[in-house]
Amino acid sequence: MIDQSEFRSARYAEAVVGEIGHLADGRKIRIVHVCGTHEDTISRHGLRSLLPEGVTLVAGPGCPVCVCAAEDVDMAVELARRGHILTTFGDMMRVPSTTSSLTKEHTNGADVRVVYGVNEAVETARANPDREVIFLGVGFETTAPTLAVEMLKGPPHNFSMLTSLKAIPPAMELLLNIEGPPVDGFITPGHVSSIIGTNAFQSLVKKHHVPCVAAGFEPLDVLEAIRMILLQIEEGRAESENEYSRVVRPEGNLQAQKVLKQAFRLDDGPWRGLGVIKKSAYYLRRNLAEYDSRQRFNIPATHSVDILPGCVCHKVILGMIDPTECALFGKRCVPDDPYGPCMVGHEGTCRIRHENLGL
Repeated sequence: MIDQSEFRSARYAEAVVGEIGHLADGRKIRIVHVCGTHEDTISRHGLRSLLPEGVTLVAGPGCPVCVCAAEDVDMAVELARRGHILTTFGDMMRVPSTTSSLTKEHTNGADVRVVYGVNEAVETARANPDREVIFLGVGFETTAPTLAVEMLKGPPHNFSMLTSLKAIPPAMELLLNIEGPPVDGFITPGHVSSIIGTNAFQSLVKKHHVPCVAAGFEPLDVLEAIRMILLQIEEGRAESENEYSRVVRPEGNLQAQKVLKQAFRLDDGPWRGLGVIKKSAYYLRRNLAEYDSRQRFNIPATHSVDILPGCVCHKVILGMIDPTECALFGKRCVPDDPYGPCMVGHEGTCRIRHENLGL
């Protein structure tokens, strides 16, 4: 068993921070991570304050709840209003749709239920055979395999899934292609990397010559990943490296990848505030179409609004601004009454920053 205390050694952290300063050598280097859990570690342990002035650590689109497009939430709201049982994870309840949220619909009498896993939603369907049960499935490559396994088992006839599942590498590609501050290196998410492996980022590395390092979630994991990125930059290299070798393998979890491919196909999909990203969304395969809520129900197209007036969550998700630069942060937008999606979930950059600032 790994002693977690060794990943929080102040002495080792001081040595790594010293090497980071030496490698940075006064240069301006912008490193982006794409994981809400990494942001929590960084904010909670004050890691940004340990870095030399020129090294900037930025949160990218690493919160699945935050990037769930308004059109997906709009569909869920419409299905709940029709009298069906709508199930989803707790973090999704307060994510704003264009005009409402699942919490508001529940308050108004809709049968919206929080579940801890898709298996609970399936059991709800079995317990209510005379009603349609929809599961709003949200997540990245970490969550998607668990949903795939349940779908391949053959759920009851009255169960369907409204997918809002996203793939991380295409979002990273977007960050490298848009106009804005440069990305000098990526800390890739440990959980996602454990499924898809560090090899999944190789094409990105080769195409853009940008270092990537998969990292764990202890403070020293993150600091070591930063050191490894800076060392690549210093040596003129760009590789997909693995700091989190106690969990992540280059090839990833092949069994999880297999069930993913059996249940889902990758296609273009909407990300909140970022538009449609090519080959970035998981949808049920044709042989599972009977369980696809989009196929089963005639949901009329609506003009969905991802970003409400005054909200700048899209800029936070893209790493263009810090949450504290938003005029609504900590005022109109707080965890108990979120205005934008980044203040909702436990992996949301705004919520994490708000909680760690003690506001």
